[in-house]
This record gives sequence, structure tokens and C-alpha cells, in this order.
Amino acid sequence: MNGFLLILRRDLRLAQRQGMDSIMAVMFFVIAVVLFPFGVGPEPNILARIAAGVIWVSALMSSMLSLERLFQTDFEDGSLELLTLSPITLEIAVLAKIVGHWLTTGLPLIIAAPLLGVLLNMPLDGFPMLIAALALGTPSLSLIGAVGAALILGSRRGGVLLSLLILPLYIPVLIFGVSAVDAVIGGFDAKPQLLIMGGFLLAALPLCPWAASAAVRQAVE
Repeated sequence: MNGFLLILRRDLRLAQRQGMDSIMAVMFFVIAVVLFPFGVGPEPNILARIAAGVIWVSALMSSMLSLERLFQTDFEDGSLELLTLSPITLEIAVLAKIVGHWLTTGLPLIIAAPLLGVLLNMPLDGFPMLIAALALGTPSLSLIGAVGAALILGSRRGGVLLSLLILPLYIPVLIFGVSAVDAVIGGFDAKPQLLIMGGFLLAALPLCPWAASAAVRQAVE
């Protein structure tokens, strides 16, 4: 646990010093959502109908912006090799980096989402469910994305390859995240969607750090 906290604290400090990755993710999220009313028109009913999907797709794309650098910087300066040789289990170190990514990328998106929901005329009933669905879904996005980020270490055009690897895996989270919000807005129970998203998170929590650490070991060797 001490090693986990040390690595998490280190990544948060680096993110605070650099700052641009988190700001870019939130700015991309805001700009992507703001562009939709210009594309589909300002009709309130249309915007309300597509609000959940627009916010979720924009959040998904925004979370990918900083994934490529999740391990790449440590790989280039040799820190990743030191982590593999340290007494800390590599899976724990990878999980700490994933948590740091979510805190600096996923959490700001959750905070910004309700404001953008107002812009898209989302019904008030959907706001609590939107936050709950993003709170369950964005950690899964970071966990799945970490596997892709570890697999592209040392490769050329890693950003394009990363998108091809993880976007198909993001689709179930996207579908049930949007469905949960739409169900509440339509007057239905969203418990099944939340249970499925919770199942995704519980499955990804042990599997993704293990798969990502295996890919990191292979890249370092």
C-alpha cells in the first residue's frame, strides 16, 4: 500500500507540474460537446434526445488524449525499468498509474459533464444518473486504456494504434452508460445498466492491471 501511494503521489505531482494533459482533456470535452448544437441545430428537443450520447462519446474520446503518455514518458526516461526491478509488485505500480490517470482525466470530466448537460438541454432527471454512470464508466475506460497504452510502448504511430486497439473495447461501456441515462429520462429503472457497468468495472479492476503489467514487462525486456 505504501508503494501504491508513493507512485500515485508521484504521478499526481507530475501531472500538476505539467498540467496540460488534464486541461487538454477537459477543453477537448467541452469543445466537442459545444460543437454538436452547431451541427444538428439549436432545437431543444433534438439536443435533449442526443445529450447523453453526445456527452458520453465526447468523454470517451477525451479520456484517450492522455493515454498514450501513461507509460511512454516513464519508458523513455528509464523509470519504467526501475519500477519493474523495484520490490513493489508491477501490477500494483500499474494500478497506481491508472488511478492517477483517472484522477487527472476522468474525474474532471465527471465534474464538467453536468454543465454541458445544461447546454444540451438535458432533462433534470438525467443529471444524477449521468454522474453515476460516468463514475462507474470512466474508471473502466482508464483500466482498458492502460492495456492499450502498455501494448504500444516503443511502437511508431502509437496514437493511431492505441485508438484501434481500445475503441472496440469501449463500446459496451458506452452503450450501457448512455442507456442508463436514457432509461431514467424515459421513466424506466436503470438498475440493470448500472449493475452491468459495475460488473465491467469489477472484471477490469484485476484483469487490466495484470494484462498491462505483462505488456510493460515485455516492452522493457
